[in-house]
Amino acid sequence: MDKIMAKLTVYFESPFWVGLYERNEKGRYAVCKITFGAEPKDGEIIEFLCLQWKNLVFSPSVQCCLPKEKAKNPKRMQRLVQKEMQKGVSTKAQQALQAQREQNKKMRKTVSKAQKETEKKRKFVLQQEKRKAKHKGH
Repeated sequence: MDKIMAKLTVYFESPFWVGLYERNEKGRYAVCKITFGAEPKDGEIIEFLCLQWKNLVFSPSVQCCLPKEKAKNPKRMQRLVQKEMQKGVSTKAQQALQAQREQNKKMRKTVSKAQKETEKKRKFVLQQEKRKAKHKGH
């Protein structure tokens, strides 16, 4: 049986509140960064996830393994939750977000390069037309 884990961490990254949604399914890890702006309430977060689930853009998935869960003492669970809240963003999430940034950067570069090339061709054509117009004697 496949196990799916999802975790949403909301933290303050000056000047905005940011949510880091991590999901782990079938041994693949992906992460999505959500910028909230003002401090979100619990209801707003749940509503956002329900309404905007389709629009979330996750990083390219990375191969990883799911940790095996044992039954834990409730007090220990509370301590772990407090520790997680103090820790903040995980390194694995940072690496996945960095991979997503790199991918977006490559896409932007190719698009801007194509735009520059078309602009260069357009200017060349205009220059040629000007030359022909000068020789016509208008």
